[in-house]
Amino acid sequence: MTNSLMLENILPPFKTISADDVQPAIDNLLDECRSGIQVILDSGENSWDGLIQARDELEDKLNQAWSPVSHMNSLVNSDDLRKVYNECLPKLSEYSTEMGQNLQLFQAYKELSESRQSKDLTIAQGKVIDNALREFRLSGIDLNVAEKQRFADISKQLAELSSRFSDNVLDANGAWSKLIVEAAELKGLPDNALALLKQTADQRGEDGYLLTLDMPSYLPVMTYCDNSELRQEVYEAFVTRASDQGPSAGKFDNSALMLDILKLRKEQAALLGFDNFAHLSLAMKMADNTDEVFTFLRELSNKSRSVAQGEFDELCKYALDKHGVAEVNPWDLSYFAEKLKKVKFDISDEELRPYFPAPKVTAGMFEVVRRLYDIEIKQVDDMETWHQDVKTYCIYKDGAPLARFYMDLYARTNKQGGAWMDECRVRRLKNDGSIQLPVAYLTCNFTEPLGDDPALLTHNEVVTLFHEFGHGLHHMMTQMDCAGVSGINGVAWDAVELPSQFMENWCWQREALQFISGHYKTDEPLPDELLDKMLAAKNFQSAMGMVRQLEFSLFDFQLHVEFDENAENQIQEILDSVRKDVAVVPAPSFNRFQHAFSHIFGGGYSAGYYSYKWAEVLSADAFGKFVEDGIFNRQTGEKFLSTVLEQGGSRDAMDLFVAFRGREPSVDALLRQEGIL
Repeated sequence: MTNSLMLENILPPFKTISADDVQPAIDNLLDECRSGIQVILDSGENSWDGLIQARDELEDKLNQAWSPVSHMNSLVNSDDLRKVYNECLPKLSEYSTEMGQNLQLFQAYKELSESRQSKDLTIAQGKVIDNALREFRLSGIDLNVAEKQRFADISKQLAELSSRFSDNVLDANGAWSKLIVEAAELKGLPDNALALLKQTADQRGEDGYLLTLDMPSYLPVMTYCDNSELRQEVYEAFVTRASDQGPSAGKFDNSALMLDILKLRKEQAALLGFDNFAHLSLAMKMADNTDEVFTFLRELSNKSRSVAQGEFDELCKYALDKHGVAEVNPWDLSYFAEKLKKVKFDISDEELRPYFPAPKVTAGMFEVVRRLYDIEIKQVDDMETWHQDVKTYCIYKDGAPLARFYMDLYARTNKQGGAWMDECRVRRLKNDGSIQLPVAYLTCNFTEPLGDDPALLTHNEVVTLFHEFGHGLHHMMTQMDCAGVSGINGVAWDAVELPSQFMENWCWQREALQFISGHYKTDEPLPDELLDKMLAAKNFQSAMGMVRQLEFSLFDFQLHVEFDENAENQIQEILDSVRKDVAVVPAPSFNRFQHAFSHIFGGGYSAGYYSYKWAEVLSADAFGKFVEDGIFNRQTGEKFLSTVLEQGGSRDAMDLFVAFRGREPSVDALLRQEGIL
């Protein structure tokens, strides 16, 4: 059968989304899904087309309606949109749980799995059914009536609480700002950073320089500002967001929400027969058990901590010898690290920034994937978006469209911080035989353009952009036509970061940097002298970065293994205990990092933050194949495309890795890449 490819021109009406229209539209679609699925079940046609394909057709309409609403809530948050988003969220959670506990639907899937027809299904189709049967059980299909109701209530509450957690972080972030009238107070900041702070003040009708907690403002202050007291003030405002400490103490406090979320997660896991939420979380991951995760994290810690301690000792000695500072506090780290890097390698992030204008970096990134996967990426003009800075692109292979994506790069008011990729539309086979092509959102929070100049990125921001584009490629390059395993769907959560971290490697390759970089005035690529220094400094304080990520990972996992609702102050105690074992930089008593840890309390990384390091091992080892064969070896690129990116969640992640690399991964690959071994 030859399927036509369809990348519809009918796109979400971003600019015309009305909060008043959202709720009735979602209500109608939920009703359509419920009644439509009942019609499917009543027909008794438990075939792939009659059951799963028909259900996908219904629920894809719901997903495509909700996707832009959810996206806009994160990108252009307003009181009206937030209200309707939070009103719809529990309804969607309720529907999901209802389907997961629908015994008739479960029996239909089970019958299809056990039927003769299942032998004629593709591997991908079989994986969809196996995953669905697992998800039924993880939704409480085997519970009694009262337990099912309690499970549904918990799921609904967790959706609401997680959204409130994220809202508090966003509000706390936006509530703090500081106007600096005299530029002398900001001595040390580069001209680019000063211009941004001035532009921010101008945009808000202020005269001077406006500091905020958005990354383009926060990071330059912490890295370059000579005023230690100001650095401390900004640091304290940042690490106490949404907590009982700091300048907004108690106003957006997430303390009670964290406890409620953890209690409900533990209860939900117990209903399903798991000892704790971490065990439940691992049911959908590559790691087999909690011991395997702890062993993995502690092996990395044991091999990294002494190196990290040496790096911190070197920093402290430098601060004392050269600047007379006897104690390096957390708000001093970035400041002295940047100065030490300049001493050791004669390079600074600001020297590199003019060579990474956003348009040049974007074009260079597209050239990287052209060489690897033989694809072309072209900008699409006159497409409706939610903001004037958003760009739209289409991906083509052999002249045929593969996917579309929206790229929103710059920080602004009422936009959630961080960087992420999300689905707008998933690739799947439609009932009419055509292939619906995938559409993605790529979101970052970089420094916006200043005046008539393009946005100039730090090299760290370049790495972030490549990371998110790697996620996007995973979603968009898939060749799976079954929605349940298309793109990132059905991929084990501790493997989903493999394609993103894999893409980061090209930001450090001399051959790639020749076209990723180009001075914003002359377009000259990064000079060899600067490039050599940048590459020499690649692993500067990498062990300190490693143990910081291990601190987050161990805290998350240990918290979800050990949480006891009857213990006093357990969240802080577990974090303190992990820091004692892993961290090399003492945290001040007012630090409330956990209160803004949206990955685990407002996102999908609960008992799974370790996935970043787990997948980093996979990506380091996978990139080793390109080191061996050539970083733009087309055959190797096509193999990664066919064995990993195109396969989505159709096979187990380890099987896909072995299909590409020829063996299972080694932890030492990451340690060597980071310069720790």
